[in-house]
Amino acid sequence: MRVVPLDQTFTRWDELLALIVASFASMNDRIDPPSSALKLTAESLAEKARAEIGHVAIDGEKLAGCLFLRPEADCLYVGKLAVLPEAQGKGLGRRLLAIAEEEAAALGLPALRLETRIELTDNHAVFAAWGFSRTAEKAHPGFARTTFVEMRKVLAAPTRVT
Repeated sequence: MRVVPLDQTFTRWDELLALIVASFASMNDRIDPPSSALKLTAESLAEKARAEIGHVAIDGEKLAGCLFLRPEADCLYVGKLAVLPEAQGKGLGRRLLAIAEEEAAALGLPALRLETRIELTDNHAVFAAWGFSRTAEKAHPGFARTTFVEMRKVLAAPTRVT
C-alpha cells in the first residue's frame, strides 16, 4: 500500500467520493446532524484538495483511504480521515495520521486537531489510544446539545542537534 499526495495529476474524484461515502456510511443512522460527507461531490472534493493538503492511500490500484489537512494558527486540522470498511483495523488510519504529524512538523505546527461526533464513542477511544486528548465539546449551528468533540494531539518538539 502506498500513500501519495493529492496533486494536480489526480483525476479519480468519483472514486475518492465513493471511498469517503463508504467509510462514513456506518454513521448515517447514528449521528445528528448528518455527516458533511453526504454533501460532497467530485467537484467539491477537487476544490477541497486545491485548498487543503490531501493524501490518498492506494492498495494495488484501489483507493483505500484518505485524509485532508488544513493548517490553522496553532495546529494542523485533520479532516475527512477515511478508510474503506474492509481496510479498517489494519493500521491505515494510524499511518495516515503519521503523515499528518509529518506535515505538521514540516509546517512548524505543534499539534494536530480533529473533530468527531459525540455519538461515535468508538472513535473517541481510538483517537485517545493514538495520543489525542478531548479538548472541547461543541454544537453544530441550530443544536442546543453537544454534537461533536474536539480532540488534539500535542506533537513532540523537534530536537535540535547542536
